[in-house]
Amino acid sequence: MTNQLGNLFKEKKILVTGGTGCIGSEIVKSLIKYKPKIVRIFSNDEDATFRMIEELGKKSNLRFLIGDIRDKERLITAMNGIDVVYHAAALKHVPLCEYNPFEAIKTNVLGTQNVIDAALENNVKKVINISTDKAVNPVNTMGATKLLAEKLITDANFYKGPRETIFSCVRFGNVIFSRGSVIPLFEEQIKHKKTITITDPKMTRFMMSINNTIELVFKATLIAKGGEIFILKMPVVKLGDLTDVVIKKYAEKYQYKPSEIKKEIIGPRPGEKIYEELMTESEAENAIETKDILIVLPHKEFGINLKQSDYKNSRTSKLKRYTSKDVKLVTIKEVNKLLFG
Repeated sequence: MTNQLGNLFKEKKILVTGGTGCIGSEIVKSLIKYKPKIVRIFSNDEDATFRMIEELGKKSNLRFLIGDIRDKERLITAMNGIDVVYHAAALKHVPLCEYNPFEAIKTNVLGTQNVIDAALENNVKKVINISTDKAVNPVNTMGATKLLAEKLITDANFYKGPRETIFSCVRFGNVIFSRGSVIPLFEEQIKHKKTITITDPKMTRFMMSINNTIELVFKATLIAKGGEIFILKMPVVKLGDLTDVVIKKYAEKYQYKPSEIKKEIIGPRPGEKIYEELMTESEAENAIETKDILIVLPHKEFGINLKQSDYKNSRTSKLKRYTSKDVKLVTIKEVNKLLFG
């Protein structure tokens, strides 16, 4: 795939919205290896932008743009001459979106529509939207807004007219060690010998590494034809097992005995599920799969007639749905390897 990506990105101009965030910044760092002509890092976080400039140093093909996806005019200017857009900007913290629902709508829904409009205005070749398992059968504001963002992105393929822009989504599980994830929170609690707060040890979660995340994003970029949702097949971890592994690892790091770290079950936060979903039963009816990814194809009624033979080494998916309730849990030993290698 490396050679294919080299050919894909060579001399290309690329924009990453939310480019200083956890996923966006990793996309940027990975893109640099393929020597594109320009990478524009679009962010409304001035401090994170400054720190990223310091981290990456001065590179002739990097452009740091301050702006917000709520501002369509700014996006249109930022996308001038761009070939590929990675749309990673979002409000993603479930409790914060619960308490500030219309702010989530303005960023995740209206902001995504602005990305679409700006891409069509500039005849961008491909737009890859970064989505989340929370968008599947959503029970919280963040998930509902991300579902609408997915619908906006996939449906943009149906009304774009003669323009050739391809719009597709990638749908993630939980990214290990991402900003705001539970593992850094646990480490901080252990470091100061505080009680570990667990929502529910029976909760199950899909887990993926940053490397897996970027691989999925780039693979989607290579094969996207418009309207698909790409999902990585990934391991499922029980929160109780993850907690025990993290306590053992960081208690030793900070010179405590694991038995010294207390645990408290606080119950699910507003909008949290006991198990996660990455593909619904209705989506499974239009799904194909390869060894490592699921691809939900757009419904034929929308006029995009994609089929299994359009994707190399693929087959019709046998899954009826894809949830963390149905996938076999990894063992404690496997959890430790997944998290810490």
